[in-house]
Formats: sequence, structure tokens, C-alpha cells
Amino acid sequence: MNLLALRVCFISALIAANLAAAEATSTNENGPSWSAKAAAGYLDGRITWWMNWPTAARDHGTFCISCHTAVTYAVGRPALRASLAETAPSISERQLIDNVTKRVQMWAEVEPFYPDKLRGVPKTIESRGTESILNALILVRYGTPDAKLALENMWAEQLKDGDAKGAWNWLQFHNAPWEGDSQYYGAALAAVAVGSAPESYRATRDVQDRIQLLREYLVKNRDSQTLMDRVILLWASTKLLGLVTPAVQQALVTEALAKQQPDGGFSLTSFVGGWKRHDDTALEMKSDGYATGVVAYVLQEAGLPRTEPRIQRALAWLDHNQEKTDGRWLAYSLNKQRVLDSDVGRFMSDAATAYAVLALTDTK
Repeated sequence: MNLLALRVCFISALIAANLAAAEATSTNENGPSWSAKAAAGYLDGRITWWMNWPTAARDHGTFCISCHTAVTYAVGRPALRASLAETAPSISERQLIDNVTKRVQMWAEVEPFYPDKLRGVPKTIESRGTESILNALILVRYGTPDAKLALENMWAEQLKDGDAKGAWNWLQFHNAPWEGDSQYYGAALAAVAVGSAPESYRATRDVQDRIQLLREYLVKNRDSQTLMDRVILLWASTKLLGLVTPAVQQALVTEALAKQQPDGGFSLTSFVGGWKRHDDTALEMKSDGYATGVVAYVLQEAGLPRTEPRIQRALAWLDHNQEKTDGRWLAYSLNKQRVLDSDVGRFMSDAATAYAVLALTDTK
């Protein structure tokens, strides 16, 4: 082969390598493939549906705060503001904030989400514990004037004795291992909430004592949790010190990355142990938006740069797997096989879309 032919082969190989790298990292002259506008449209549409869904209606003209739709909306939607050149929360965000604020201010008067008289004991105390955490997480996220009151309501529900001392009563609907039935997941979200509050708030002796109870619970019970709950703990540890040691942090990062699939994404099924669906259908093994979004976001929060090859691959998967029809990322129920285009079938995609945009817009 002559010199010219060698040069042509070298240049061709170099071009092919560059094209492959561009495809893997989702960067090109035209920018990313995913659409912030479409994601916002999906999220806004879904929270609007939820707020007006009769099943979600609650006391005093309020609505239930769902882990899958409302909470993840509050966590993820603000991340799109810069991309959309928004200067304030959207109308839907404002409605959600107003609803939560009303329930926080009326905490002693408003009925729990699931009162004992309708759902049986102990749904009242489970509802109070769960809602107190979710309210605090949302209002702290938005930095509202009533965030401190929401945190005080949350601390009032914290368990002071027993095996779960430091945690909260959490709604049990036999829907483990995602948000349902996971007391540990709820406690980790409480840590995210208080860890995101102003440092001056956390500095008081009373709050420090309550944080210490929470810290002890999370550390003591860590090793018995599903990997997904431990990933949420890793997120909490980036907000609140003392939840994991550097060695534990590295072990969690390594364990999560070991679940990455050949296409760069992650499957929630890989993070939930031996859980089986109630209808005995097989869990989805393919990559989904929820697991990929959560892992890519949390690992960035834990210090992995966007240029880290495995993070690049996860972000590339998210970039290429947003649904073109409605702007969501697909995810699948752990509890039964659902029609993905039904309202209930979209619940996991609601959560997936929120975390996907957090991962894709994170700037750490």
C-alpha cells in the first residue's frame, strides 16, 4: 500500500472514530437531540391532569401529592427554566406550590391523604409522615416562605423511639420497592429536604439533634436496602454530611455503574433485587428513563463529571430516547404490566422525565 493510500485509510479511520464519539456523547453541530420544550410540555400537562383528576382530590379543595407525578415534577421542572428562558415558576408549578402551601398552613385542620376512617388503621399516621416529608421537599426546593413551617411539620412526625427511630411512618400499599412501602426512601428524601435548606436553619441545636436521629437511622439500615434506595441515599449524602463515608460513596458509585447496560442506559429492574410483579408478568429488563435519569443525575451530584465515559454513555442514551410524540422518557411499573399510554400507565414515565431533565441539565 502506497503512502497516499495509507493516509486515506488513516483519515477514514479518524473520521469514523470521531463520528462514533459524537454519537456516544450526543454532541454535534446541531446540539442535543432531546427537547427541553417537549419535556416541559409533557411535565406541565401531566401535573395539570393530576391536579384535576377526581381521584387525587382531597380535603379543603386540595389534591394529593404523589411521589410519581407531583413530587418528581417539583424536583425536575425547575431545571428546565434556563433552557426555556423562563424567569419564574410556570403556572402549573405555581398551582402546585399553592396547594402544598395551603396544606402546610392548615396542617392541624386538613384531613390526611388517607384517613383511618376511610382506609383503616394506621393510614392516618402513615399519611401524615409521608406528606410531611413531601411537603418539605417541595417547598424547600422552591425556597418559599413556608418551607421552614413545612420542615417543622416534618420534624413533628419524626419517630423518636422504636426500631425505626429517626425515620417517619410511610404509606404502605404493598407497592415496594419503588416509593411505595419504602420507609427508607422516605427518610432519604427527608435528608434531601433538610440538606437543601439554608445552612442557618440546620445550625440550631434542636434541628441538629433531629438530623442526628435521621443520620443514625439511614446509616444503621443502609445495607439492607435495595440498590435504588441506596442510590437515593447517595443523593441525600450530597446535601447532608455524615450519611456515607468516602469508601461507602465509592462503593455505591461502583455498584450502580456495574448495572449499566450495553446501550448505555440502566434498567430499574436491576436495582430492586428479587421483587416480582403482583400480576406475575416479567419485569422489563431493557433500559428505562427512570433508572437512567436517577443514576446519571445522582452520580453527577456525587462528583462524577459529565465527561466521565460511563456518564457520557448514560446521557447519550437519555439524549436519544426521549419520545418524539409527547416529550417523555419511558419507564415501567414494577407492580404490574400497564398500558403505557394510559394515565396510570404514565406514572413511572412522569418520574422518569423529571429525573432525565435533571441529569441532562445538571451543570456540576
